Amino acid sequence: MMGDHNPEPYEVLAMAAAEELRYPARSVVLVAGLPGAGKSTLLLRLYRLRGDETRPAVASGVRVIDSRQARNWWARYLGPVPSRARTPLVHATHVWRIMRALLGGHAVVAHTRGTWPHILYGFAWLARRRGTDLHLILLDVAPGTARAGQVSRGRVVTATTFARHCRRWQVLIDRTRTGTLPPAASVTVLDRDAADQLDGIHFDA
Repeated sequence: MMGDHNPEPYEVLAMAAAEELRYPARSVVLVAGLPGAGKSTLLLRLYRLRGDETRPAVASGVRVIDSRQARNWWARYLGPVPSRARTPLVHATHVWRIMRALLGGHAVVAHTRGTWPHILYGFAWLARRRGTDLHLILLDVAPGTARAGQVSRGRVVTATTFARHCRRWQVLIDRTRTGTLPPAASVTVLDRDAADQLDGIHFDA
């Protein structure tokens, strides 16, 4: 891991080192990865979510925010609307919920698209304004693995969109390994095995 001003590359955690991650109180932890990389699956497992929640969950004082919650909320009102047309509303609601939890001074663990760097910059800026830090957990899986994850969940993005995500994700990972990622207090990169080994994300009292 590294802080904003440390010139050393970010640490990449291997499978055996990923049993538990700890962060300062009131931190914002964003879990990012390609569509289908396993972000929602990780949050469901760690926080025992059901998957049908329509609002952020609270577990041990932590606000757990998955975009699936916003998707489920809007599904009640936009049933006949095509998925592509719902996407802007879902993402806007999801981002707003993360912002609201951050502004409320809560510890936050949230799923986000790491391929949208402006989102990372925005949350990092907002966290600093609130006197806390942004931390990133990057789930770095092969595109084929992510594609299989999309199929298994029943939501497959178009080939063009996925290719764009892959290009942006590779840039993000390359910048991570050279220590030039958008501002974050720490960055942890996990492969699929390491993510499966992760037992918990904890915050100091």
